[in-house]
Amino acid sequence: MRERNFQRKQEFRARRDVAVNRDRNVAVNRTKSFDANSERNVAVNRTTNADVNRFRNTNEFRSRNNGAFNRERNFNRTENAAFYRRGNVRITNSWRGDAFRGQRYATFRNYQRQWHDRSWWRSHYNRIIFVNNGWYYWNAGYWFPAWGYAPSVTYVYDGPIYGYNGLSPDRVTVNVQEQLARAGYYDGPIDGMLGPMTREAIAAFQADNGLAITSAIDEPTLATLGLV
Repeated sequence: MRERNFQRKQEFRARRDVAVNRDRNVAVNRTKSFDANSERNVAVNRTTNADVNRFRNTNEFRSRNNGAFNRERNFNRTENAAFYRRGNVRITNSWRGDAFRGQRYATFRNYQRQWHDRSWWRSHYNRIIFVNNGWYYWNAGYWFPAWGYAPSVTYVYDGPIYGYNGLSPDRVTVNVQEQLARAGYYDGPIDGMLGPMTREAIAAFQADNGLAITSAIDEPTLATLGLV
């Protein structure tokens, strides 16, 4: 009898120990698993965040760079548009047609080259000057080439140049070149020569501002440029 009770106590203790150990092991394993999972989650999240941030930062960097690049490209496109627009505008060498009606363009419409010797020019005009390897005379608000005043003289531009404030034709041309350069129409030398590049820029400016395209320095163009 005593031996049986002892065995029962031993079995009870064994079952109790098993239950206690099972609970203890579950708790321990739960803690270990939580710790392991926490560490694993931290590592995973750290890696994920690093990848996300790397991707985001790269995209933001690209976006910023692309924005700057696109701004620069758009700026260059504007400059190129002005440049090619100039090239596509035909230089006018003859001032005929409806666009040149009215008093403002009478000087261009009626212009004809005159050939005379030096004595004739001096007897008819009291203001004749030498600029840009050529002789010019002043008449009715415009400078004109004085053909024949000196032998073998050629002119880059054969036509009237509107004058103001007593300025010589080369000085007027310099002012026009500077204004056209500021407006983005001209990128050539500021030399006071009314050559093809300057005339192309003038023609483009006139076309964009609804002026008659004389490709020359006339009073309406100087007024639109803000020079008179």
